[in-house]
Amino acid sequence: MAQILLADDHEVVRSGIKLILHGHRDWNVCGEAENGQEAVEKVLALRPDLIVLDLTMPVMSGLQAAIRIRQFAPATKILILSVHDAPVMQEVSSLVGAHAYLRKTASRLELIDTVTALLNNRTGV
Repeated sequence: MAQILLADDHEVVRSGIKLILHGHRDWNVCGEAENGQEAVEKVLALRPDLIVLDLTMPVMSGLQAAIRIRQFAPATKILILSVHDAPVMQEVSSLVGAHAYLRKTASRLELIDTVTALLNNRTGV
């Protein structure tokens, strides 16, 4: 069963993503974080297969967290999920080691397809 960590500073966003992911029998949401520092700590403790990471969070940004996650847990896939739609944010996310980038306006199906692709070792979706 694939282990997935959710990191977003908004509880309602985490709850919505969790609800979508729980519909898949092969996935388990193993934890949640509400800021970048907590996300890094939980990745180190839980070693999830995938983290769904918001860019804009308190204490430490998602970009800073992604850099640390790449350093200390290189096997963990990183999916950036953000409100930012500027192409430069996608480029920067890729440069810091994210495997995929989705806007929060993405559909449920887009999220499921992206998570599936990442867990099947297909990146750049």
